[in-house]
Amino acid sequence: MRGPDVGWYVAVAAFLFSTGALGVLLRRSPLIVLLSLEIMLNGANLALIALARHHGDVDGQIFALTVMAVAAAEVVVGLGLIVAFARGRLELDVDKLRFLRG
Repeated sequence: MRGPDVGWYVAVAAFLFSTGALGVLLRRSPLIVLLSLEIMLNGANLALIALARHHGDVDGQIFALTVMAVAAAEVVVGLGLIVAFARGRLELDVDKLRFLRG
């Protein structure tokens, strides 16, 4: 028994990526936006791993591990910023964070 076909994995990856994209576009809380970005990265990782396994090479899996490491660093920096804003009693609304522009 081999399990589901690669098309099912790609369909689930597309669903995860689109759900994350909707969360980034529609939500205003930075925490929800950060979680939606993580869902998008997980969808991309699932597609990379499924297609790498389908083609029989490990390049996609190695790239997915690299993306996971970058995502972990992104979460640390993002949560640090969110905690710093919350401690400063600043309003945590993504639309109102325009003062961070250079």
